[in-house]
Amino acid sequence: MRDVYRAVADPTRRRILRMLAEVDELPLHEIVAQFPMGRTAVAKHLAILKEAGLVIDRKVGRETRYRLNAAPLREIQEWLSFYEQFWTQRLDRLKELVEENNG
Repeated sequence: MRDVYRAVADPTRRRILRMLAEVDELPLHEIVAQFPMGRTAVAKHLAILKEAGLVIDRKVGRETRYRLNAAPLREIQEWLSFYEQFWTQRLDRLKELVEENNG
C-alpha cells in the first residue's frame, strides 16, 4: 500500500479526491474532462490514489468508475488535529499576553 501523505501531495490527486467527495462515483472519462491532461496521465494519478486506498474502482461494462474511500484520510486528519491544538494553545497564550500588556 502506498503512503497516503505521498498520494495527496500532488494537487491533481487532491483535486480528484475533492471531485469524488462530491459525488457517489465518476467514470474515468468524466474525471479526465476536468483536467488539461490526457487519459493516461489521469489514470496514473488514479492508480496512485487506488494504491493508497483512497479510491475504489469498479467495472461497469467497458467503463471504469471511481469513488472516494475517505477512511485513509483519517490518518492525516489525526496528524493535523495535533497541530491545530498546538496552534490554538499558542494563539490563546499570545492573546493573554497582549491583553496583559494592554490592560
